[in-house]
Amino acid sequence: MGIAPCPEGHVLRSDGKTCAKLDSCALGDHGCEHSCVSSEDSYVCQCFEGYILREDGKTCRRKDVCQAVDHGCEHICVNSDDSYTCKCLEGFRLAEDGKRCQRKDVCKSTHHGCEHICVNNGISYSCKCSEGFVLAEDGRRCKKCTEGPIDLVFVIDGSKSLGEENFEVVKQFVTGIIDSLTISPKAARVGLLQYSTQVRTEFTLRNFNSAKDMKKAVAHMKYMGKGSMTGLALKHMFERSFTQGEGARPLSTRVPRAAIVFTDGRAQDDVSEWASKAKANGITMYAVGVGKAIEEELQEIASEPTDKHLFYAEDFSTMDEISEKLKKGICEDLLSCSNFAVQHRYLFEEDNLLRSTQKLSHSTKPSGSPLEEKHHQCKCENLIMFQNLANEEVRKLTQHLLEEMTQRMEALENRLRYR
Repeated sequence: MGIAPCPEGHVLRSDGKTCAKLDSCALGDHGCEHSCVSSEDSYVCQCFEGYILREDGKTCRRKDVCQAVDHGCEHICVNSDDSYTCKCLEGFRLAEDGKRCQRKDVCKSTHHGCEHICVNNGISYSCKCSEGFVLAEDGRRCKKCTEGPIDLVFVIDGSKSLGEENFEVVKQFVTGIIDSLTISPKAARVGLLQYSTQVRTEFTLRNFNSAKDMKKAVAHMKYMGKGSMTGLALKHMFERSFTQGEGARPLSTRVPRAAIVFTDGRAQDDVSEWASKAKANGITMYAVGVGKAIEEELQEIASEPTDKHLFYAEDFSTMDEISEKLKKGICEDLLSCSNFAVQHRYLFEEDNLLRSTQKLSHSTKPSGSPLEEKHHQCKCENLIMFQNLANEEVRKLTQHLLEEMTQRMEALENRLRYR
């Protein structure tokens, strides 16, 4: 009796009588890259741990190549089939090595309109000005501070909480402000106090006539590193720094007076009394606070409006930004209408200046204190006074030139006559 053949897809078992389904994987032509699993009349391919099956149902690829290899991408690694690609954050582009990221040069790729310097800032840009200039209101043009006069005193916190490293940052901050001014006896005069437990005059308003010498003194300034007697420093500033003995110009000249007070923490004494006296006597007060500086104290120090005279930063990384805003504020004060006649009167002789200011002071109504008066030198009568003064100086100069020319002509005629 012959053996009955098994149907297709089956094989004869060892008993020679019964049939079993054929193991598709055992045939060896399944094509699975990793492993083959039989199922009923067919089979399926499976991948090892950490891999997934591709669309062809046979080959495998890693689930996350970025995690499995040392990709070296500076910003972002993106899985791509069995490999990966590097990508960069917004505002950056991939370098030639395909791994590092470089900032996009927004300044080169757009019409920025910056008058002086364009600075890339991620996906945007900002405009900056060259030394001695400040940014105008449109954020693009640059304005130069005039050579108009100002008496400016820095009151710098040198307390232990500041630290020597940050003290160097503060010195750079001071130098930046000095660079924006025209330092000379008839333009900007600058003094500096450092305070800690005591107050030390680093230099007075009369000590330096050039920015170079002044910046050298700032660079050599030694850190005090003890307490924080801000109120005592304000008292010293008010009672001594703005006296004529220390180089301040007389109140009659109407030269603007300003103080920049820098602190990084709570004062150990009261600041309100001497700050109030300074402001009441015509000193414009700028308050700069960093880190643990107390907002209430900064508000007591700063002139009104505080949004133009109070500056705060959580740390020293934004000191450059504060410096730019402060320079702009001071520059606008110098460029303001109220300083117009003051600036130009300094072109004339001191005795003429004194006479003109005496006339102006006599023409104003008396009040409780001359310091309480609000002088508006762009008012019509004051501009006319300035124009008259200028005309008088021109007339004197013309007369002097005519007299000199007449004398020369007479001398020439005499020489010709007696030849």
